Amino acid sequence: MSAPLLEVVGASKSFPGVKALDDVHLDLRAGEVLALVGENGAGKSTLMKLLSGVYTPDEGEFFLSGEQLAITGPKQAQELGISIIHQEFNLMPDLTIAQNIFIGREPRSGGVFLSERSLNRKTRELFDRLGLALDPSEVVGGLTVAKQQMVEIAKALSYNARVLIMDEPTAALNDAEVDTLFDLIRRFTTPTTGVIYISHRMHELRQISDRITVLRDGRYVGTVETATTPTSEVISLMVGREIVSEQRQSDESAPRETVLAVEGLSTKSLLKDVSFELRKGEILGFAGLMGAGRTEVARAIVGADRSESGTITLHGRPVVINNPAEAAKLGIGYLSEDRKQLGVLLERNVRENVVLASLSEYIGALGFVKDKKIERTAREYVTALRIKTPSTSQLVKNLSGGNQQKVVIAKWLAKDCDVLIFDEPTRGIDVGAKDEIYALLNQLAAGGKAIIMISSELPEVLRLSHRVAVMCEGRLTAVLENADATQENIMDYATRFSAYGTVK
Repeated sequence: MSAPLLEVVGASKSFPGVKALDDVHLDLRAGEVLALVGENGAGKSTLMKLLSGVYTPDEGEFFLSGEQLAITGPKQAQELGISIIHQEFNLMPDLTIAQNIFIGREPRSGGVFLSERSLNRKTRELFDRLGLALDPSEVVGGLTVAKQQMVEIAKALSYNARVLIMDEPTAALNDAEVDTLFDLIRRFTTPTTGVIYISHRMHELRQISDRITVLRDGRYVGTVETATTPTSEVISLMVGREIVSEQRQSDESAPRETVLAVEGLSTKSLLKDVSFELRKGEILGFAGLMGAGRTEVARAIVGADRSESGTITLHGRPVVINNPAEAAKLGIGYLSEDRKQLGVLLERNVRENVVLASLSEYIGALGFVKDKKIERTAREYVTALRIKTPSTSQLVKNLSGGNQQKVVIAKWLAKDCDVLIFDEPTRGIDVGAKDEIYALLNQLAAGGKAIIMISSELPEVLRLSHRVAVMCEGRLTAVLENADATQENIMDYATRFSAYGTVK
């Protein structure tokens, strides 16, 4: 039997206060897509950074087609044929697609002057080979997230990669874009190449992967064949317990009081006459395709985007909200889908981030900060949300993506808002942590909080929501009771217009 295309033997890596990897093994066969899964903090990202030269291992050996490697940095990894596409894009928005792809490798006329014509021609040749319909001269900052993802993939493949590592590549893609991505992966995978595919979306693994390798708490658990292994078994290997997925049961209790009422909300760019009510103790799920206006509704409510018309009523009183800070003062908390830019301060520690939205409550009469009270609050939410961190003093940038998301949630829980808007609350979070977040949202609703929950995953919407609001191209096309909602009729309303009045 021939040697694996890529093999990791006994890899270990430690950081101050935590052992991220402990004797981890992995083998990628030529011509296959190997899925790599595990809860947040399991060590997936650390292992990929070892392979791509970002980190140096404390122990372990690496082999490419049977030859031992000593990866000294990202550039050398690329030269060896190992390319990685990170979950957070690494593109320069003011440059063109072609300039981004070949940055530092631009063709030059006479060896001196940059040749834009040659650069664009070279990029078109790459796109023709990959089957991508993109304009090399288009500026990256004007592209959709999905197209930026394709640029990242093209950039990685422009290095003639033999091993392509993809970290949550479909997190911001709709179903049609996912199909395009999968077709691209299949065309890339040949008898001399392979893909390591990291994802928390279990249904995707069955579509695209050949085998699944599982990590847990920095250790290798095992590798299974995708076709013959039930999803429940993979999840059990990941979390060590069974995860139950179900649709919320119909709620027959008496109608609750309205906490938030939105009437005729419109914006210049997208929203058109959006009206709905949010009740005390309910989770109102927002569904729709990418670009339908779900996030725009949330941003208009909290004043992050300016509305052209419409009224917002909170506890029966009309309010005018000019910015998210005013929304927070009124008791409306917004957890953005972009946690790194709008959710946390990456260069500050966990403790400071948890109390960020409620800092005034931790300042005494003479202006002294109540450090002990801040520490108690931070520890409470670290424990409640199972945030994996050596201490509350750890910088948030050093946490995994899922644990960063939990810190954002902790921030708004500490603020104790009456209305909570969660935009993609489980994006980038593993199935075990998702179950914890689901339980937390249900607990908040049971305690009387009014929650808007925006999600691209319909099973998540159906599991959590008392009612489901469906958006299509800036309009609210339906609000369905959970008992009447199915994936099929939600998608039906998500793909058509209808003039929709106030929803009671």
